[in-house]
Amino acid sequence: MQHYLTGLPWQLQLMPPELEIEETGETFLANACLKASQVAQRTGQWAIADDSGLEVEALEGAPGIYSARYGKTDAERIQRLLDTLGSELNRAAQFSCVIALARPDGSIACHAQGSCPGEILRAGRGEGGFGYDPIFYVPTEGKTFAELSSDVKRRLSHRGVAFQALLPQLQPFRADS
Repeated sequence: MQHYLTGLPWQLQLMPPELEIEETGETFLANACLKASQVAQRTGQWAIADDSGLEVEALEGAPGIYSARYGKTDAERIQRLLDTLGSELNRAAQFSCVIALARPDGSIACHAQGSCPGEILRAGRGEGGFGYDPIFYVPTEGKTFAELSSDVKRRLSHRGVAFQALLPQLQPFRADS
């Protein structure tokens, strides 16, 4: 996240790694707001948080908000997804991300959503990235997320698109307000 926030005139508080916040929301938006709000309340500072995941059309949006919990490791998550899809011809999918900004009192100041459309391959390709990146193919680039350079991935990714939508919304907010 810090890459997308470079150059802002004030510091945002990213979620401290020692804080554990249970994602109890039923949507990416609910979880992003929950995390940002709780971090802000616990630190007394502005906070930004996101929630993201992979949504597969043939699986009615699954794994969705459960993307990170779809298995214990990246390899297990990928294998479970490929097994669940089986020989399904519709491989359409998208990575989705929602980012929320909370005021120090925990109220949500703004939020933005981004997505990156793609397809699920039948086998992984590439060595970069993490999670579902080796099987997430971006037709416009002719590569998987695992094959893209970091710069291209940041620009095309669901998080990158969400930040592009969020950054203009940050203009009215200042750290002292």
